[in-house]
Formats: sequence, structure tokens, C-alpha cells
Amino acid sequence: MQTVIHVVCTAGMSLRDRMGRDRKRLAAFGLQISEQKRMSRRHGWTKLHSTRSEQGGAINVHWDRAATALVCRIVTRTGDPGPITGDLVGYLMTRFRDRIQALTIVP
Repeated sequence: MQTVIHVVCTAGMSLRDRMGRDRKRLAAFGLQISEQKRMSRRHGWTKLHSTRSEQGGAINVHWDRAATALVCRIVTRTGDPGPITGDLVGYLMTRFRDRIQALTIVP
């Protein structure tokens, strides 16, 4: 199952870059960075995984500079993307509430 989260932000530094430098706080929300900027793929993406054993899935994070928007695509093998989605939204709202103008979740 796939879920997409669009986060429209105010102008400023890439939220994807800020997430990449915030590993300790990501870990507090049960998330860890597994990959960043592989040379064979286009720049501006990060892959997150859940550190909680009962949750499966990955989050592909892309920063759209022109739109100042973070696009997060959650892919799960089980039918329930709720726990990993909740961890990500909780992290974003806790850390970047002042930058977020709109957050849309599309199942």
C-alpha cells in the first residue's frame, strides 16, 4: 500500500536536509535514515525506515525546491500504513510546526 504526504512550507532551507541532520530526534519518533543521495538517483531524496519491529515499510522523502514542499511517499507491505505515518506526521509537527503551512495525506 502507498500513502503520499504533501507538506507545503514557508521559504527557507530544505526540510529534507534538516531531517538528515536531525538523526537523534528522528530516532525518538521511531524513524531512522537508511539512505541519502545515491549517485545513481536524482538528488534531493532520503529514505527512512521505522525502527519499531512491529511496523513495516519505508518512507521516500523528496524536497521540491520550486514549490517549497516536502513530498513523502510511504510504502508498506502490510495493509496498515497508520503507525509509520503517525510517526512521521508527529515528527514533522513537533519539529517544523512553524514552517508548515499545509499538510495533506493522500491514501
